Amino acid sequence: MSDNPRRASLDAILAVTRSRVEALKARADEIERAAQKGPPIRPFPGAPAPTVGVIAEVKRRSPSQGTIREDLDPVAHARAYVRGGAVAISVLTDEVHFGGSIDDLRSVAAAVPAPVLRKDFVLDEVQIHEARAAGASAVLLIARVLDARRLQALAKTVRSWDMVPLIEVHAAPELDAALAAGPGVLGVNARDLDTFVVDLRAAEVLLGRVPPEIPVVAESGVETRADVERLAAAGADFILVGTSVARQNDPEKAVNALTGVKRRNRAR
Repeated sequence: MSDNPRRASLDAILAVTRSRVEALKARADEIERAAQKGPPIRPFPGAPAPTVGVIAEVKRRSPSQGTIREDLDPVAHARAYVRGGAVAISVLTDEVHFGGSIDDLRSVAAAVPAPVLRKDFVLDEVQIHEARAAGASAVLLIARVLDARRLQALAKTVRSWDMVPLIEVHAAPELDAALAAGPGVLGVNARDLDTFVVDLRAAEVLLGRVPPEIPVVAESGVETRADVERLAAAGADFILVGTSVARQNDPEKAVNALTGVKRRNRAR
């Protein structure tokens, strides 16, 4: 792997993920038993509120940004996010490219009252079992890296454990497959995972195409309250924000500054 995280390609990330999955499969029975004994699941937000819900992310680094905050304490940050008004916490669990771990998720889920999303490149059921054992309430599934049949199978597995599948799309061709898989929540990522370029305008267009009965999260590119207002106007029910709050010395204040933006109903 390159020393520069910015140079990591999607293919490289997925190759590392596949190796990690193969290692997990050697412990598949043990992990599934742990999932069966997992802690109670907190309901993940689905029904939109009058204002846009903020899902704040525990994140140390990323392929697009490089180092964000290597000394980040996941529990301290998550608690600050909740005090700031976050409705849920997202935890990166990829170690090589994002500096996260399943232990981060487990620690956060045990420490805060808010529901927790496992954010990773989920390719196999064993990762879903691992998420359930650690206390996740929701699991991210990325349409870009899964064919339609696999996406449906993994979403079904997530639901079978009473968790919510948050299915992410970036481009219009992915939307039909995502909707067919039955997302509990649908995510629209403004970041192209091939180039890591953020395009909020493209995200706005795609947000407008999501059926109004499906709760939708706008992901990536949120830096300011004006960004939240812009995405709210396009139809976002929630925003997922990572870098701009994870890097702050006062993450509570950073999250709070993004809350309270009035949500707009998408047209039927």
